[in-house]
Amino acid sequence: MKRSRVNAILREGEAFIRSFNFAMPPFASWSPRELIERRPAGIIDARLGWDITDYGQGRFDEMGLFLFTVRNGRAEDLTRGTGMLYAEKIMISRRDQLSPMHRHVVKAEDIINRGGGKLVIELFAGAPDGSLDREADVTVPTDGVLRTFKPGGKLVLEPGESVTLMPGVWHAFWGEGADVLIGEVSTVNDDLTDNIFAEPIGRFSTIEEDEEPYRLLVSDYDAALGSPA
Repeated sequence: MKRSRVNAILREGEAFIRSFNFAMPPFASWSPRELIERRPAGIIDARLGWDITDYGQGRFDEMGLFLFTVRNGRAEDLTRGTGMLYAEKIMISRRDQLSPMHRHVVKAEDIINRGGGKLVIELFAGAPDGSLDREADVTVPTDGVLRTFKPGGKLVLEPGESVTLMPGVWHAFWGEGADVLIGEVSTVNDDLTDNIFAEPIGRFSTIEEDEEPYRLLVSDYDAALGSPA
């Protein structure tokens, strides 16, 4: 993706989030220079902040996702079973924009339709070897109510509705009718290692630098910030 395209998506996304009166944390508005000068270890280590991905396919309008990680605990806390065991994201899935089929090894997550259009989630169970099971039904809790779907069944979440996806449940999703503001509340999030895709695609985009960044993405941190101070 070109940096100019990323910048435009960020500005559009900020406006969309504001339209739902969702207040972002202060560091969401920091310029690249301010983030580099402050070098906050708590943000860098937890990889909090902006994330725009086209999954390396170069077709953001068709396949992509807009994310902001608001808070995130540590894997070490999960190992100990105590401490900050949770994470939170706010995301935007555009109308008919696919977030492709994937599962998580560790992360359990609540996916919440916070407003806009309908959120459609395609579901598959996981086979014993972790692969996608095209024969077994899949059962998921939706706001405390268990619902069972045939393989590839589509769960439609209206604004305010949510689903809990446990590790190993395969899922893809997209907005229907309009762009969707999505909340995610989960166990500790690790986007570097805990996304298993059904197809051989990448989690992060390759950025072509055709203009200065409007905001730094989490995928920019290693190059721009290095190790936190």
